[in-house]
Amino acid sequence: MPRFSGIRSFMRLPYQQEIDQKDFVILGAPFDTSASYRSGARFGPEAIRRSSVLLRPANVYHKIRPFDFLEGVDGGDVMVIPGNTLQSHQYITEHVKEWAKKGAVPIVLGGDHSISLPELRALANVHGPLSLIHFDAHGDTWDEYWGEKYTHGTPFRRALEEGIINPSRSIQLGMRGTVYDPNDINEARELGFEVITADEMRIIGLNETIRRARERVGNDKVFLTFDIDFLDPVFAPGTGTPEIAGFTSAEAQHMLRQLSGLNFIGFDLVEVLPALDPSEVTALTAATIVFEFLSLLAVVKQDSHN
Repeated sequence: MPRFSGIRSFMRLPYQQEIDQKDFVILGAPFDTSASYRSGARFGPEAIRRSSVLLRPANVYHKIRPFDFLEGVDGGDVMVIPGNTLQSHQYITEHVKEWAKKGAVPIVLGGDHSISLPELRALANVHGPLSLIHFDAHGDTWDEYWGEKYTHGTPFRRALEEGIINPSRSIQLGMRGTVYDPNDINEARELGFEVITADEMRIIGLNETIRRARERVGNDKVFLTFDIDFLDPVFAPGTGTPEIAGFTSAEAQHMLRQLSGLNFIGFDLVEVLPALDPSEVTALTAATIVFEFLSLLAVVKQDSHN
């Protein structure tokens, strides 16, 4: 069939809401109540799925067809309640946990970045405290926004407080832009995270950046979270809090491809805002990044078969 036909599951994967034993599951978390500036990322999962039908099944870089080695489904969207952050987070935790207990690696499409916290709760319940690789323009380690503790700018502070991530084995990449205080970046470092800002990444180079990330997480179980605003707005205009001087889509893809062999137990891709993405370049980039996630899982599965 032509790729523009059919129901829009991710890459036209089988749609299966029933929780079952799989290698991976694609889930949508269409929640944006915790966004601090532009809303609309609730429509991100649908836009990413729609653009994903353009993708073909083989990864030329890794020389692999992921679905030859992985069995997975599109599990649809998690139930959320607009305006109710805590209950929506609870639903996300419960749903992701049930898939993880069946052995699936959840790949969640956001939604704002607050959804990472309930995902981490779910995965830590199954796997124990996790290492984190975090691609973003913002560290999302604020203590609060306007007195609110649960926003898209606070998930990793809360995760640290709850003991579900190990900051000494976690790294944040790409931080840039204006901040409220000159020491904001150092505050994350004081919490125990390794932080490599966008400026520092350009000084040491992308390959050295990824070498440090691999060294940081080692053989630990890793959760990878990718905020689309890691990219420059030229490459990802459809997002809620854009920052100039970001990375190209080619640079991001290159870095992700260098992470093969790590022990990934979960991923998410967040902050796609399709209303500000008229050419759908942001959604297509997001879908392609998710395909790179799948390829990383497939490479590990292929190596285990050899």
